[in-house]
Amino acid sequence: MASEEELFASVDALLEEEPQLPPPAERARLREAAGITQARLAVALKTSTQTVKNYENGRSEPKSPRLEAYQRLLKGWAAKYPAHTSSAAPAPVVAPQPEVAETFTGSAAPEQAEVAAPVQAPAAPAALAAPERPARSVTLRRPAAKKAAAPAVDPRFPHGPLAVLDGDGSAYGAGGIVLDCPATTIPELVEWTLRESGLGAAKLNRYGKDSDPLIVLTAAAAVKLGLPERLEGHEQRRSLRLPEDHPVVKQVTKAKWQLTQRGFGPWARIYRKAQGRERQCVQLAIQSWDALDERSWPGVSEMEPTDVARVLGVYAQRVITPRGSTAVSGLELMTALRPPTKAVRDEETGNWVSGHNAGSLGAEPMDPAPPEATPEHPVVVNSGWTGGFLNEEAYQWVRSVDTLSDEECTLPFAVGLDLNTAFLAAAARLVVGLSAPDHFHAPKFNPKIPGSWLADLSHIELDPRLPSPFTPDGSRPTGAAWYQTHTLAYAQELGHDVHPIEAYLRRETGAYLDPWHDRLKNAYVDTLADMGVTKDLTDVEFLAAMEQHKQNDPALAAVLAAIKATVKGGVGKLRERPQGKSYKEGETWPALARPTWRPDIRAAVISKARVNMHRKLNNMVKMTGLYPLAVLSDCVVYPSPGESPLDFLPYAASGKPQPGAFRLGPTPGLAKLEGVQSMLWAVDLMEQGLNPARHIKGGDAVLDEGE
Repeated sequence: MASEEELFASVDALLEEEPQLPPPAERARLREAAGITQARLAVALKTSTQTVKNYENGRSEPKSPRLEAYQRLLKGWAAKYPAHTSSAAPAPVVAPQPEVAETFTGSAAPEQAEVAAPVQAPAAPAALAAPERPARSVTLRRPAAKKAAAPAVDPRFPHGPLAVLDGDGSAYGAGGIVLDCPATTIPELVEWTLRESGLGAAKLNRYGKDSDPLIVLTAAAAVKLGLPERLEGHEQRRSLRLPEDHPVVKQVTKAKWQLTQRGFGPWARIYRKAQGRERQCVQLAIQSWDALDERSWPGVSEMEPTDVARVLGVYAQRVITPRGSTAVSGLELMTALRPPTKAVRDEETGNWVSGHNAGSLGAEPMDPAPPEATPEHPVVVNSGWTGGFLNEEAYQWVRSVDTLSDEECTLPFAVGLDLNTAFLAAAARLVVGLSAPDHFHAPKFNPKIPGSWLADLSHIELDPRLPSPFTPDGSRPTGAAWYQTHTLAYAQELGHDVHPIEAYLRRETGAYLDPWHDRLKNAYVDTLADMGVTKDLTDVEFLAAMEQHKQNDPALAAVLAAIKATVKGGVGKLRERPQGKSYKEGETWPALARPTWRPDIRAAVISKARVNMHRKLNNMVKMTGLYPLAVLSDCVVYPSPGESPLDFLPYAASGKPQPGAFRLGPTPGLAKLEGVQSMLWAVDLMEQGLNPARHIKGGDAVLDEGE
C-alpha cells in the first residue's frame, strides 16, 4: 500500500491545475490541522471512478462531484482552522514537470527536475514559550544578509528547521528566535522537539518526505542531558559511539524510542516507527563530539549558539537540513530531490500503491559491473574477476622540468587557478545509467550511452607538456584499460578512432543529478552573492572581492565551505569503501545496501570533470601558447609575467574573456585565484617531484577527488 504521504501527494497532483482550489501548501496545512487520515479522505472523495480516470488522463470536469466534495471539505477546514497570521499568503508551489526515463533509442537530453519550491511563510513568532517560563527574543550580533535572515519555512514548521540548545535550556533557531526547552533528559528533548518546538522543514519533492528537526547540543547542553562532554577513544572521534549500557542509551530504549544502526554518536537519529503520515524522528548533533568538523564547517565549533544556528539555518534553507556529515547530507540531498517511490494507482484494485518514481535510482540496491566495483566487493571476489577496474580519478599531474622552455623559466611568477566546484559543474546535464549494466562484446562506441568501456588508447600521441586526458596521473596509457563514456568520447573529440573491446552499458538512462546540481549551484552562487561576490562584477572587481569575501562574514564563509564539502563528499559517498579493521574482502558493508551506492555515477562525474579540465588546458595552448606546470584536481598552475590571472588569461579585443579557456567568475566551472608564488619556488618543487598546485595557496591543499 502507498503511504498516506504518497496518497496526499497524488491527490494534490491530480487537482493541482484546478484554479478553484487553494494552493497545495494551504491544502496541506488544512489537512494537517483537521487531522485527516487516509481512510477519511478516501471516504470523502469516493464519488465516481470515471471522474478519477478523467483527472488522471488530463480531462478534468469542472463540475465533478469529486472536486466539489474536496472544495467543500477545504472550505469547512478553512473556516475552522484559519491561518495563524493574516499577513502575506503563501507563494504558490512550482508545478513539477513530468520525468521520463531515457533508453538507448531515446534522446540524451536532460529531464526537468520535479522539485517543489519551498513555501514562503509569514514571519515566525519570536519564540515558542514553554508553560514554565516565557520565551525570549534575541538579536544576532552580526545581522545576516537579507536572503539568509529570512529562510523559507512551511506553516507547519513556524520556527524553522533546527535549533542549537545550550546549557540553560535556550534553543536558538534560525532568524534569531529563541525557544525555551524545559527538557532534562534526551527522551524529554525528543518529545519536546516533536510536540512543542515547531521545528522541521518541508519536503523538497512532492513525492519525498519532510525533513526531520535537528537539535544541535552545545557541550553544556550535552552534559546537562547526561551525555559525556567528549567521546574519547583510539578511533577518530567522529567514529565513536556511546556503549549500549550507557544510562542515556537505556533511557532512550526505556521510553520506547530507537536508535539507528549508527548508534548514539556525534550524529544520532532517535525515532519511532511512523504512524500514517506522522513521522516521529529527531536528529541530534553533539558539537563537542566533533559533529561539525573543522574541514567542512570551518570556525563553527568556536561560534556562539546564535551564530551556529545562523550558519546551519542558511545551509538548511539552501541545501538540506543536515543529517550527518556534509558527505551524508550530499547523498541525502540526491534522494530528497529524486525520491525512489511515488503513489501510483493499481488498475486492477483501484487502490493507491507505492510504485517506482521515474528518473530515480529506485528503492533497491544494484550490483555494479565488475570493472566498476572496488577490489573487495562481493561481485569481484565471488566471481574471481581479474579483468581490471575503472580508474576515473581527479588529476594529480606534475610536468617534467625537462620540458620547460627558457622563456618559461624566465617568467617571474607561478599563478594558481582554481575551478569553482568542478564536480558540481560536471554534474550539470550529466546522463547516467538508471538500470542494471548489460555486458557487450566488441560494441560500437556511442558517446550518448553511459557505461564502462574496455579500449586501448596507448597508440595516441600526446604532448608531454600537457597531462594525458585518459589517466589521473597524466601519463600515457600503456595498454587496454577501462574508461567511462566521457573519457572515450573525448578521445573521439580529439580526432582519434575508438574501438572498444567490450563494455558494460545501461539501457535506461537519465539526468539523475540535475536537480542536485541546480540546488547546490543556486546555494553556492547565492551565498557568494551575500558575501559581496556577484555575477555582475568585472574580472578586476571579482578578484578584489574574492580577496576579502571570507573576512566580511565568517558565518557565511562557513556556509560556503560546507556547500563545497557537500558536493565533494556527496560524489565520494557514491563509492563509499568499507570501514573498520575487522572487514574481510568479499563481505558486504553497510553502504552497499543503499540504492545510491553507484560507483559508475561517481566515475561519470569525475571523468567529465577531468575532460573539462583538459579541454580548457588544450584551448589555452591554442589561444595563448601557455602550458601548465601542474594540475591537482580542479587547481592548475601556470607560469605568468605578473601576479594576477589577468596577466595571462586570453581576452578578446573588446575586453571580454575568450570562451573555451579558463574564465574568472563566481559560478561553478569558472575560475578564481588560488594563490601566487615565485617561478623559482614552483620549479624547485617540480624537481623534487612535488606538486606546486597542492601548495600554491600556502599549506597543503586537500585533493578534491570525491572521497
